[in-house]
Amino acid sequence: MFEMLSTPLIVGLFAIWFCFLLLSYKGQPKGLWTLALANTGERFGYYTMLAVFVLFLGDNFGFDSKWASETFSSFLFFVYLLPLFGGVLADKFGYSKMVVTGIVIMFLGYLILSVPLGGATPAIAAMAAGLLLVSLGTGLFKGNLQVMVGDLYNSPEFKDKRDSGFSLFYMAINVGALFAPTAAIAVMNWAQNSLGYSKADSYHFAFAVACVSVIGSIIVYFLGRSTFAHVTGNIKKSEATAATEKVADVPEESDTKERIICLCLVFLVVIFFWMAFHQNGLTLTWFADEYTATTSTGIESMMFDVRNLLAGIFIVYGFFGVLQSKGVVRVLAAVLIVVGAFFLYNMVPEAGVVTSVSAPIFQQFNACFVVMLTPVSIALFSWLGRMGKEPKAPVKIGLGMLVAAGAYLMLMLSSIGLPAADPVNHTHMADVSPMLLVNTYLVLTFAELLLSPIGISFVTKVAPAKYKGMMMGGWFVATAIGNKLVSIPGHMWGMDLPVVWGTLMGICLLAALFIFSIIKKLNKVA
Repeated sequence: MFEMLSTPLIVGLFAIWFCFLLLSYKGQPKGLWTLALANTGERFGYYTMLAVFVLFLGDNFGFDSKWASETFSSFLFFVYLLPLFGGVLADKFGYSKMVVTGIVIMFLGYLILSVPLGGATPAIAAMAAGLLLVSLGTGLFKGNLQVMVGDLYNSPEFKDKRDSGFSLFYMAINVGALFAPTAAIAVMNWAQNSLGYSKADSYHFAFAVACVSVIGSIIVYFLGRSTFAHVTGNIKKSEATAATEKVADVPEESDTKERIICLCLVFLVVIFFWMAFHQNGLTLTWFADEYTATTSTGIESMMFDVRNLLAGIFIVYGFFGVLQSKGVVRVLAAVLIVVGAFFLYNMVPEAGVVTSVSAPIFQQFNACFVVMLTPVSIALFSWLGRMGKEPKAPVKIGLGMLVAAGAYLMLMLSSIGLPAADPVNHTHMADVSPMLLVNTYLVLTFAELLLSPIGISFVTKVAPAKYKGMMMGGWFVATAIGNKLVSIPGHMWGMDLPVVWGTLMGICLLAALFIFSIIKKLNKVA
């Protein structure tokens, strides 16, 4: 009986949680939530595709680890390279025009990918065309939307909320990524079991989900346009807007060169973070598929149902709400805790019940932890800020690299004694506890929260006004290079696992040492 009510109950809790967010962070500019929800839809589609993409390359085209690595990393490279050109175009033609154009192009790319064409050369060519369109559309959409978010905080009343605002934005878009693996697996199972499609062809149904999600994204964007019209970059500025910009925290032209140099140094570190982090779609997915147990039981198995993860998220937010809020917000927080705990209690499986664990499902944990840990991050740094001890953005980025090194250290030590992978056939080699990958994603998420939203906030704050779009593009170029380097561990697949993970750990450590060696220079402009 409870199973029948579980989904409606979690949907109701989700609505309460969203109201709780709006009331708890009402000091943020209104446009933040509209832009965040627009990005949530786009990210849901993107990560639904990405959750199964590297497995699709093997099952549909028979790609070995080297070909799959190059295809995957090249796609990510263009996804994050093209925002540079999107930023340049937006500086000239306006952010909103580029965002809308990008969504349309992305839709066409996902539409091509959703058509089952088999595994021959024409299908490979169609896939390449679809990936190129998705990359181009993302290049026009992603960076420019984030510049618009940054511009919401140029007003003096919001400038001190920039870092927390970007953390909330980052949290919101990860809600989309949280549901993506479950959606991909569910729609593929439906295509196979109900429609009779082969495993290889069922992947295209996951890609079709992305078509629907970007439509939802553009609907949200247009419905909420009035909340961010002043930062679209293509409307005539009023006298009030111009006056606001004069008193905003905009970098002086006299130190333009210094600011650009500092941003480029940060970009250099960012390259190696994304090289390590985006193994989630490549070597970490292979590890899940080839080395991790395919079943789970007991309390552990509850993690593989996204509804239980949502209930856990609600409880965490409720806990912080009870401690920090008053009145209606505290009541909502208490409801989240009580109903969330009731939900989890009733979802505990009976003894002997076995839950199937698919490799793509592990990618939900990063998004889950981003959403769950955001209030922890905001509360921690707000507390440090009140005491005057909050570290500046470059220090947070350096700490993020150290934490990422710790994640791969844990994985390296746990992989000692495991057999080397088969890079051609990708056979199942062992049944490692799923908790190893879950814990790895937890630690990597700590690193991500220290680096990614803080880094984006740093760019929008430090970039000279007339180069803001280009500098945000520079952030994505660094990300693009890092994503291209993702293929290096992929080429190493087949070596001893501690060598693969140890290489990534060493790279993160070197990047951390580099940024701390120039920290004084970076803190001057932070």
